[in-house]
Amino acid sequence: MEKKPYVLPQLGFGYKDLEPHISEAQLQLHHQKHHAAYVNGANAILETLDKNRLESIDGDAKALSKAFSFNAAGHLLHSLFWENLAPAAKTTPKPEGPMAKAIDSEFGSFERFKKEFSQAAVSAEGSGWATLVYCRQTNRPLLMQIEKHNTNVIPMFRVLLVLDVWEHAYYLDYKNERAKFVESFWNIVNWQEVNNRLEAILK
Repeated sequence: MEKKPYVLPQLGFGYKDLEPHISEAQLQLHHQKHHAAYVNGANAILETLDKNRLESIDGDAKALSKAFSFNAAGHLLHSLFWENLAPAAKTTPKPEGPMAKAIDSEFGSFERFKKEFSQAAVSAEGSGWATLVYCRQTNRPLLMQIEKHNTNVIPMFRVLLVLDVWEHAYYLDYKNERAKFVESFWNIVNWQEVNNRLEAILK
């Protein structure tokens, strides 16, 4: 089986296309520098593991495993994040179809969901993410906070919608006002992609 490296994904839109909610400079920095760093970090660790195994070197298993988890999860979450964004002119203000029904069933209304998700995003301690996931055991969409990239992540929960609230995601545009970034985020959510993720899970 051919081994392949992780690759920085291309965005489905131009760097200017999310303005004024995310500026060209902010998006370019986030994608080309921060996300790319996690891709490069994960690949470097894989190269180290391959070298250690080839030369029968005992590396620091704890450090390598932790660093790989951090970088690979950072790559995965960023990839999902880009996909659930879209230019404001090409998306809807709220979900439709199965996603709308699931939100109404769990939260009572889209407005209530939006409030709870925003609170989860604003209140995330330090660097982290707010995430809407789907739990297959309970058939419910649920809110989770992810610390860093890889803490509090439970594999059975499938990600539907994710928002990066690390400072590198918004600091050029919003300085330390995370709440303003979160509020602006709602204008560029790609609800079609979120709905597609739910439909794939329910099949």
